[in-house]
Amino acid sequence: MRLVPIALALALVCAHAAHACDNPRQMDGFKTCADVAKAEAEGAVVVYSPDPETNQAALMASFAAAFPKIKTNFLRLQTGALYAKLMAERQAKTYTTDILVLTDMTFTIDFQKRKGWMDYVSPENGAYKPAYKSTPEGLYMWGAAIIAGIAYNPTTVKPEDAPKSWADLTNPRWKDVINVKVSTAGSQHEAWYLMKGILGDKYWQDFARQNPRAFDSYIQQFDRTISGQDQIIETGQYSGYLQFKAKGAPIAFVFPTEGEVVTPSIYGAVAEAPHPEAAKLFMDWFMGVPGQTAMVKAMALHSLRADVAPPAGGVPITEFKLLAPDDWDAFLKTHNQFVKEWDKIVGMR
Repeated sequence: MRLVPIALALALVCAHAAHACDNPRQMDGFKTCADVAKAEAEGAVVVYSPDPETNQAALMASFAAAFPKIKTNFLRLQTGALYAKLMAERQAKTYTTDILVLTDMTFTIDFQKRKGWMDYVSPENGAYKPAYKSTPEGLYMWGAAIIAGIAYNPTTVKPEDAPKSWADLTNPRWKDVINVKVSTAGSQHEAWYLMKGILGDKYWQDFARQNPRAFDSYIQQFDRTISGQDQIIETGQYSGYLQFKAKGAPIAFVFPTEGEVVTPSIYGAVAEAPHPEAAKLFMDWFMGVPGQTAMVKAMALHSLRADVAPPAGGVPITEFKLLAPDDWDAFLKTHNQFVKEWDKIVGMR
């Protein structure tokens, strides 16, 4: 398996020449093809997201401030549980969400095959490289980049002793003190897949001997490490590091020598959305500078727009050595194998 930088690895070619409406309306900092009056008459927008409640609430508050006539609501569940709930609702022909956020390409592509995404090309799409758009364009977008490396507590681990690479995590000294994410986390699947290619199958066999503890939220991972229950976070989110560091917590981040794993935070409007014009308006606002700026502030994630600054205290996205699958189809085919092996590694089966 060949691994290449993200700029090359994720190059996609749109299947048709999708385009936005002919005369998008200029709003405050972004353009929209939505009927704003109808969106306000619909009066609501509902988002299903795996992002922590505090982060999502802050983002929705920013949208509500821009459009006070539209009531905002969201549901937060871990990605796998969120998608399972969505599928159960749609099977029952119950349509409650307008915007879907996913952090796992397995579910993203599955939803596309089920024709679940609304076909809507935002006038803001032109600000993004083809790599960050669906094929065909107009179904979903990379709303943010989730970057993961290694994090540790400098009060329990001396900086000179901290792991410097993914390979270092198999050192016996880290047995029983590492936490990871559960198998329904897209970033964990990517880390497993990428390191198999870089370090070989034996890497995860050796890692299994460390008895890692698995959690479904990066908040749990950082809380445990900061409190001293654990010492090392494998696939530690850079955004989590920035958020906890800003609060004065004892936490440090390692940029592994092999590179950092990048996972897309996928955003898209949903077919059969109960508030379709509000869904379009939200997507235009979110993919525009105002929404991306609000997202960076609320979530400490990196925007993929060149005209939006990195999160406070963070380095620009161009300074990372980002790693992602160079063949998403090949990656997706390993999902069942990953779940089986990872659940065994973390003692969940």
